[in-house]
This record gives sequence, structure tokens and C-alpha cells, in this order.
Amino acid sequence: MGTTGLVYDPRYLDHDMGAGHPESPNRLRAIMQRLEQSGLAAELTRIAPRTAEDEWITLVHRPEYVEHLNREAPSSGRVSLDADTSMSPGSLTAAYLAAGGVLAGVDAIMVGQVQHVFCAVRPPGHHAEAGRAMGFCLFNNVAIAARYAQKRHGLQRVLIVDWDVHHGNGTQHSFEADPSILFFSTHQYPHYPGTGRATESGTGAGESFTINVPMEAGEGDDEYRAVFQKVLVPAADAFKPELVIISAGFDAHRDDPLASMGLTEEGYAELTSIVSGIARQHCRGKLLSSLEGGYNLTALAASVERHIRALVAS
Repeated sequence: MGTTGLVYDPRYLDHDMGAGHPESPNRLRAIMQRLEQSGLAAELTRIAPRTAEDEWITLVHRPEYVEHLNREAPSSGRVSLDADTSMSPGSLTAAYLAAGGVLAGVDAIMVGQVQHVFCAVRPPGHHAEAGRAMGFCLFNNVAIAARYAQKRHGLQRVLIVDWDVHHGNGTQHSFEADPSILFFSTHQYPHYPGTGRATESGTGAGESFTINVPMEAGEGDDEYRAVFQKVLVPAADAFKPELVIISAGFDAHRDDPLASMGLTEEGYAELTSIVSGIARQHCRGKLLSSLEGGYNLTALAASVERHIRALVAS
């Protein structure tokens, strides 16, 4: 098999926040159908997720929050966690497997089974705060993966690149005082969740290790490419990451219903090539990508295919 891994489990489909909710099981169905029909799935090394252990989840989330989710998880119906986030009977299992999927991906990279991994997981994670579910997210998958890479595998410096159209408030807050994690985010601004101003650059020892680049509605491939080349690449070169993690939301696509940006599938392929180039330069290609947003099913599936093809080619 190739050097690119794929994390997926059908139990991710059991998280269901109701008819008409944009963060639907159909998102993963569309992605997996596209990967199978295109033949790309056959080129990828399958990596099975595990149920994440609380000891790793609580490196990012407060123990009482994890206990709250376990206590509130329904056996029928749905339980509301915030205005747009709820749990169905399959949600908690899916959330533990989503976090465990990125942990399995980190392990596969670190032992040399693969060079890079795409984690087709849900629920997504980057809005989840230490003690709060938010914005479709229960556990902050990428934040947990970053801290796990440090604590379990002894890495010193991890770069997180968040190109979701919504700012990754939970990830930023997890690491804003920590100089061992460089957090870089492009996002439509002003837009949900209202954070991510350019002046938010970290606190204390973490000052300048948070880089927010607010984007204006309508900006697309050219503008994103320029930001990644002119802002991200020099910052990453100075930081010298030992692992690169992408919060891979595809809702900055021009066809996405929840935002107003102009990226195309080709744009996502270009961004992927830039970020994978950073990984090749500094950490022998070690890159983990985890699904966040993306709500037009056709655009999402096409963008993920181009994203993975760019990883395979890198």
C-alpha cells in the first residue's frame, strides 16, 4: 500500500443530529462513495480507529466535561448541548472513535506505517472548548492529536493548520499560551464563532505562536495561496515542526451553503501541496489531516478527493 493512510469507521454515521442538520452522516457517505468510485480508496492504507482513552482526551478537555457527556448521552432521542449541537444514541461512541481515529493516525505516522493520514471522522472538533461542546463539535480531535503526539511520542513542536471557513476557537484556546504548538488559521471574518481577529496572537509564553489571518467574503484560490506562501511558510520555517496537523474543513468552497468564500477543489489541492511541502521540509512528510466542516456534498467529496490526491503525490 501507499504512504497515505485513511481513517474511517461506519460507526461515525451513527452520530445523527436530525433531519436537515448540515453536519449529517451523508457527508461521510459522499466522501467514501467518491473515494471508492474514483479508485483512490484502493491506493490508501486503511487505519482502524480505536476508542480514545480518557487520559488523552483530558489533556485537552476538563474531566468534568467528559463526565458530563457520558452522563448526558441518550439511549433514545436527542440531547441538546448547545444551539446547534446535540447527541443521539450513537454520538458518544462516534465522538470517542473520532478522537481515537486521530490517535491511531498519529501512531501510524510515528511508527512509519504511513507518511500522512486523512481522518474521515465525525463529529468534527475544532470548536469544542475545554469544558463545552460547540458548533457541531464534541471532542477537539486535532487538539487531542497534537497533545498526544507530544506526550505519547515525545514530540516538541507541532504545527496545526486550520483552513476551515470558521475559526477554530477551541483549538486556539487550548494552546494560546503554549509556544510548543504553532496554530495558524485562515477563516471568513466576521463569521461564526466571532473569534480569530489578527490581534489574537497568543498569550504569555505563547505570544506570536497563534497566527490568525481573517479572510474577506469572496476571496478564493489566489488569495489563499498568497497567504499560505507569504505568512504560513515563513512562520513554519522558523518554527520547524516535528508533525503537521491540518484541521481540514472544506466549507470555504465557493459552493458551500454556510459561508461566502471562493475556494475551489484545485485551490484545496494547492493548499495541500504547500502544507505537505512544509512537512517534507521539516519532518520527513509527517502530516495528519482531520475532517472538520464542508456542507455541500458534491463540493465536499470532490475537494476531499483532490486533497488526498495531493497528499499521495507529495
